[in-house]
Amino acid sequence: RGHGVTLVARRADKLDELADELRSRGVRAEVLAADLSDRSARAELLGRVTELGLIPDILVNNAGLSTLGPVVESDPEAEMNMIEVDVVAVADLCTRFLPGMTERRRGALLNVASTAAFQPLPGQAGYGACKAFVLSYTQSLTGELRGTGVTATALCPGPVQTGFGEAAGFAKDDAEKALPSIMWVSAETVAKTAVDDMTKGRMVSIPGPANRIGSIFAQITPRTLLVPMLTRIHPGLKNGASS
Repeated sequence: RGHGVTLVARRADKLDELADELRSRGVRAEVLAADLSDRSARAELLGRVTELGLIPDILVNNAGLSTLGPVVESDPEAEMNMIEVDVVAVADLCTRFLPGMTERRRGALLNVASTAAFQPLPGQAGYGACKAFVLSYTQSLTGELRGTGVTATALCPGPVQTGFGEAAGFAKDDAEKALPSIMWVSAETVAKTAVDDMTKGRMVSIPGPANRIGSIFAQITPRTLLVPMLTRIHPGLKNGASS
């Protein structure tokens, strides 16, 4: 929609492939390889963007990962790495990039949370808690940024076919059995909904009507009922998987 993009992730080769695709469509795309779990790498990121001659008007915190299985069977290092990427990196990059936006009195922040943010998530306890942080943090930023010309939006997608689940350890069939087909949304729909809602300055964006209804259900259902139900259906607990 008229914006250039700066792509940031660990895998430079994957970023280059995506950048080439974007350039073929007339989009200016830059690549900065950085491990967002590394605090020193995050500290250098704004300076590296500035060195490219770019002024960041939109920050999208999209990096994320999950572990799978009961906490008692989890790998402590994997759990801490998840928190570093899903929580600490989000707050870190917001504190570094937002001041420039507010000084220029224009900009937008899009933090990717999840419908998991609205409910407990036995089997992915750490992931659900991380996304609850992102949602609450972004909602608070919406209030703090009022009147600055900068907006903050929390994107809360439900299940999406992106390979994220497989990377976390889900068997594709198990995930599809646990979640009704009506809840699955395409990556294209998620992206379009996110950009539309960010442009409108909405505080929360939930792609797909079924997921919007599900998020309301999750918030109003007593936890004494919701937790046992989620425990029964979660693939990470049914299969005895661990992170």
